[in-house]
Amino acid sequence: MDGGAKNPNWIRAIDVETLERRGRAILRHEGRQIALFATAEGVRACNNRCPHEGYPLREGTIAEGPLADGVGSGCVLTCNWHNWKFDLATGANLDRGEALRVYPVKLEGGAVWLDLTDPPVEARRARVMASLRGAFDDEDYERMARELARLSALGDPLDALRAAISWSWDHLEYGWTHAYAGMACWLRLRAERAPDAEAGLAALLESLAPLAENCLRQEAHPFVEDEKPWREVDFLAAIEAEDEAGAVACLRGAFAGGLHFADLERAFARAALAHYADFGHSLIYVVKAGELIRELGPSVELPLGLSLARSLIYATREDLIPEFRDYAQALASWGGEERAPVAAEYHGLNERRALALTAAHGRALPLDLYGALLGANAHNLLAFDLALQSRLDQPVADNASWLDVTHGITFAQAVRRQCSKFPELWPQGLLQMACFAGRNSRFNDPAVRLADWRVAEEGDFMRATVDGLFDHGRQENIVAVHLLKTTLAVRDELADGVGDDTRAVLLAGLNRFLHSPLPRRHIRRTVKQAMALAALGD
Repeated sequence: MDGGAKNPNWIRAIDVETLERRGRAILRHEGRQIALFATAEGVRACNNRCPHEGYPLREGTIAEGPLADGVGSGCVLTCNWHNWKFDLATGANLDRGEALRVYPVKLEGGAVWLDLTDPPVEARRARVMASLRGAFDDEDYERMARELARLSALGDPLDALRAAISWSWDHLEYGWTHAYAGMACWLRLRAERAPDAEAGLAALLESLAPLAENCLRQEAHPFVEDEKPWREVDFLAAIEAEDEAGAVACLRGAFAGGLHFADLERAFARAALAHYADFGHSLIYVVKAGELIRELGPSVELPLGLSLARSLIYATREDLIPEFRDYAQALASWGGEERAPVAAEYHGLNERRALALTAAHGRALPLDLYGALLGANAHNLLAFDLALQSRLDQPVADNASWLDVTHGITFAQAVRRQCSKFPELWPQGLLQMACFAGRNSRFNDPAVRLADWRVAEEGDFMRATVDGLFDHGRQENIVAVHLLKTTLAVRDELADGVGDDTRAVLLAGLNRFLHSPLPRRHIRRTVKQAMALAALGD
């Protein structure tokens, strides 16, 4: 009987007698390679390429008979390159990893026939998404890359990011992390690089990697289900009181009532700037939340909004510690001169003096004052003292790193964005930029010269720097995300037309950051500081 004539989806693969004599064979058909095996349980057929790294499964080992642990059908194919094992009846992976595609087989007219019909696209997408979830939960970078590549061939790969937000938002104990902020940045770059499929996949993968790390082995931290009518004043009061339940109820009521993040953005910005909070993360996260929601759509509004509220609740309030305690007084005395200072006037000023100088020029045009403070923070980026990273005997307060000074730039960009949108917040934003300028100025190395790091050709430098993000080579996700955010913040400031002097310093600072060491584990220093604290007694 001619099975192919009766059903064109069935392909004649090989004579039964030939397969039984050889034990295994390969069918090549329209770009596919399918491995066939004659086993005690009958003929089995599967994709010849291991879903791990593509090695040929025809060279694998077949184990037959009942398995001791009861897993699998009793016919197991092992890829001998990395010991991945598959149930040949179902394709199930018997450890962790992707399943193997298996094909229906029938014997007819002395031949082996295979049904090569692909499952419906939605079924394939569901399988890929389920496997991607496993890779995400295991923080398996290479497997995430493979599944994202498969998903990209089946439709909208942004569904992977929407799903990752749904998997993660209530597993981040203290709310937002750099992972969501990095995702927003990568989506910008992905859009810019369209239709470059390779760059697009890199952007998706780097969007997922930090989030998978943040969620690894983290249990859920549920949010309350209560709702109350939205009132901005109630939301701000709940944030100030560190009342998560109250803030969440306000947000649930807002979204249930048809409001969107754009309607709530001012409230989030006000909450983020109510204190010099969380070393600038709070305001940065508000900006990135808006970007993510615009890219991924309304399905992510509620989870991102609730997680952002949680991060505002738990944000440290640095204006309550001695270094920044003058912040409230400076805000109350806002006014004075209409002339903005120049960036150089901030050089060497501590936190108190930087706040006082800024408040005393509060009647200047906000963008002029902003330009001076951006210049001061750019100078701190350029002049960071690398010796601090290797010094062993220093107080904990001086444990500064490159990542600290980059926040002066990324926070500045968030201030420009949010305060231009909500001008009543300029005093808070500018004074908090002054907090960065004063704090980081004490970590400057006076020997660093602009001439040594000056960028000769701005366009070429920035293109090369952005290109480098797609293969940054940084092992730590936190470092990679800071590199990403800082680069894009610098690029945005250049595009917004900063003054020539600040422009040169900003580029030189980024150049030095890119080409300087960034040690992240300080063993001896950590031990010394721990012993010193323990010696003080309980």
